[in-house]
Amino acid sequence: MQDDDNSFFRQLFLRPISTYFYAMLKQITSPHNKEIKWLLQLQEKSRNRRKEEAFIVEGQREISIAIKGKYSPLHLYFVPGLIDFQEVLEIARSNAQQPASITEISQEVYDKIAYRGSTEGLVTVFRSKEHKLQDLKFSNSNPLILVAEAPEKPGNIGAILRTADAAAVDAVIIANPKTDLYNPNIIRSSVGCIFTNKIATGKTSEIIAFLKQENISIYSAALQAAKPYHEIDYKEASAIVVGTEATGLSEEWLKNSTQNIVIPMHGEIDSMNVSVAAGILIFEAKRQRITHPE
Repeated sequence: MQDDDNSFFRQLFLRPISTYFYAMLKQITSPHNKEIKWLLQLQEKSRNRRKEEAFIVEGQREISIAIKGKYSPLHLYFVPGLIDFQEVLEIARSNAQQPASITEISQEVYDKIAYRGSTEGLVTVFRSKEHKLQDLKFSNSNPLILVAEAPEKPGNIGAILRTADAAAVDAVIIANPKTDLYNPNIIRSSVGCIFTNKIATGKTSEIIAFLKQENISIYSAALQAAKPYHEIDYKEASAIVVGTEATGLSEEWLKNSTQNIVIPMHGEIDSMNVSVAAGILIFEAKRQRITHPE
């Protein structure tokens, strides 16, 4: 009975606080509001994302994955009636350093800033992270790493990150990136996997030096002087490196590769989508490690 009494009093006192807080919220009803214009620039321009060190996430699943990945929410914009206010409060309080600000917006404003036209009623601004190569730390002695050189299409990057998440690789490294990681198309196509992977970026020369310093073998997907990918032993520390479908890998990778590898083609073409190739190679490495663990 005492627990029931405690529960009753908790609800009695917490509800008015929540109601009072809700009544004090800032509201934005016009899509022409200055803050909404700021949000749109943050969404559309990588320059603004870099300057503000922030990015936008839309959708409750992606937002929850970002929080699980230790990203800090800064600002929340929600439509009453589309999402429970208590859920919004919990997300705002997930920022341990400082609770995120909360703003109620109209349906018209939401329709303006909702990138994918969803109806979940919540858009969140998060603090971005630095993805420095030197910050990569591995919890085991034989890490499996996926390296992608100069991927341009956000959809391909998102698919690569989904593959990496599915295979639970130890890290994803983007060499010579052509777009920033917080491009909304990457977030959307990765289904939030950008937040679950350990990611670093850097120049090709820096990454090669890092891999050699860590005694990680380099297996570059290429046609020249290559062995079939399934003939290679990936059970030791390994980095599988893929390039773009159009140009492949740069000469620097081929010169520094432990062994070039190739996926045998049996059709009329000699290349495949980079995310598909990455999936084939990574899961062969995973198969070996599961079937023949060290």
